[in-house]
Amino acid sequence: MRRFAFLLCWATLAAQTNKPLLTLDEFFDSVDIRNVRVSPDGHAVVIETARADWEGNRFRSDLWLYRDEGSGSLAQLTQSGHDSNPEWSPDGRWIGFLSDRESGEPSEKAEKTEQVYAIPANGGEAFAVTRGDEKVHAFAWSADSRQIYTATRAPWSKERQETYKKEWKDVVEFRESERGDAIGRIEIATRTVKPMAVTPWRVKQLEASPDGRQLAFLTDSPAERWEALEAYGIYLLDAEGGQPRKVLQRQAILDSMHWAPDSRHIFFSFLNGSVEGAYQDGQSRVYWVDAQGEAAPVTRWAAEFPGAITSFAVTPAGGLLASGRMGTEVQIYGAERPAADFRKQAGWPGSYERISAAAHASRIAFVHSTLQHPAEVYLGDDVAHARPITSFNRMFAERAMPEGRPYRWTADDGVSVEGMLIYPPGKSGARHMRMLTLIHGGPADADGNRFEADWYQWGALAATQGWLVFEPNYRGSIGYGDQFALGIVPNIVSKPGRDILEGVDALVKDGIADPDHLTIGGYSYGGYMTNWLITQTTRFKAAVTGAGAVEHVANWGNDDTTLDDAYFLGGQPWEAMRNYNDEAAIWQIQKVKTPTHIVGGAEDIRVYVGENYLLERALHAQGVPVKLLIFPGEGHELDKNPWHGKIKVREELKWLARVAQ
Repeated sequence: MRRFAFLLCWATLAAQTNKPLLTLDEFFDSVDIRNVRVSPDGHAVVIETARADWEGNRFRSDLWLYRDEGSGSLAQLTQSGHDSNPEWSPDGRWIGFLSDRESGEPSEKAEKTEQVYAIPANGGEAFAVTRGDEKVHAFAWSADSRQIYTATRAPWSKERQETYKKEWKDVVEFRESERGDAIGRIEIATRTVKPMAVTPWRVKQLEASPDGRQLAFLTDSPAERWEALEAYGIYLLDAEGGQPRKVLQRQAILDSMHWAPDSRHIFFSFLNGSVEGAYQDGQSRVYWVDAQGEAAPVTRWAAEFPGAITSFAVTPAGGLLASGRMGTEVQIYGAERPAADFRKQAGWPGSYERISAAAHASRIAFVHSTLQHPAEVYLGDDVAHARPITSFNRMFAERAMPEGRPYRWTADDGVSVEGMLIYPPGKSGARHMRMLTLIHGGPADADGNRFEADWYQWGALAATQGWLVFEPNYRGSIGYGDQFALGIVPNIVSKPGRDILEGVDALVKDGIADPDHLTIGGYSYGGYMTNWLITQTTRFKAAVTGAGAVEHVANWGNDDTTLDDAYFLGGQPWEAMRNYNDEAAIWQIQKVKTPTHIVGGAEDIRVYVGENYLLERALHAQGVPVKLLIFPGEGHELDKNPWHGKIKVREELKWLARVAQ
């Protein structure tokens, strides 16, 4: 038996080494699967993908339709490259989606805004359901599939718009110009529009109750800035309109919601904060609220689950299916009721994402991937018996992919910390290797056994170029319990920084990493950490950093997640002055000797683009080799022009190879 296992392992290794290595161009031709929606009867799936349009200098967003007939068929549903957020009508006859495509009408070509479109599921042309100057923030089908509910910024009359423009020209009234949303209902057959309600908040999500009597909506701040928690809640509205009723508000920034089949309970999850107490950045969870109860009681599902719930779906029986992160694996778990055991479903190692459950059948669809198996969509009656229905990323299966394994070490306070080691193809278990420590952002995220191929997650490409890639899940990462996730407050860089350096020490001590060829890098929070760590040690021969702060006061003032910044540092700048200074790399920048490559989006407000200029000037003034790239038109996410992300990684790899020889 052991001899057979050895032969099987050798055959797998030989097959890998006989495949060509990934090139930079191939890596950036990956297809990102952004949405998966299974039809109500479970026999069709609509899929949203994003991929680079190199000639158009943009990313395409396309919809695909899979039909489970015969051997199954997959066809591109829309062709404009501007289509997103697909949703099935409850009767399964229609697919609604958002698009800012050209409508062909001269008056609408000058200023494109996202509107709702619908397309027959059995074939036909898409048509615009809504028209207007205001972007549709959210939409939902009515329970009878005859109407669509929409939310847009509260519209102004033409006269008011002209008066305002005449008075203010192109001047931005920072807060005064912000306004909430209007909710309306449109009859599909007649295109008749009926106003229903207004709210001072932006509507992030709409969903009609299964019995058709009520509409639930989830709110965000009008400018989508995390400044005040009263902006985030769940409201109910009678299906005919009227005054919205608030059913939930907590010390949390809500993420998504779904009605239970009983039309009484609403499942919901949150991004940051706490549903059960004061604001804190613990791990994401799923609750439901009794929307019909006078006190609107809230119950947590899977209360004993120690990991993080990253996405969820509701089953036809009213149960919960969810992606649960435990360490470096993301598996699917399920429960029939809130207090029931949260059981791991039989399946494969790796990461499960984008779960969708049929409303009237025991069918589920999801995305699955591992380090060596690219992300594709699967469909089946359960997890174990699902089969792939797409091959968007088949090219990666034809290349020699990196091999990975978890790695654990013990921090100075006795806490066990974990990360991923990604080896070059065919080099699993090799020793004394040149190593890139690539730090994830968040910090409420984690690296693990999943397919990653973009400007932000490029460890696989670095591995194919001969680097051992170390991805540490430092204190603050999810999947290791709430105490671990909360362990960085208020030491937001110094505490996780020690975890990372101790991981590097352990890898050197174990003979895995070559101490003379160590490099480091990261983006966003990974950039924060990189900027801090090059002030703490000179052992890294090169650094690549992006969108990372070197001080916290100006960044707090510009950041759209201000609540989060203040929480991590123990208060507002004037309340926690010492923390803001002690955790700032700028006050120790004179110790840096590491050649550093810096990138940033010109319009980034998540991490103020000025932080990149500040770091570059500080290093340049001291004679430390440094290079700065600024990408025009880009915010925090480099999602406008695919060339920007490709150039970023191309130059980062060049920097590492040249400087860290």
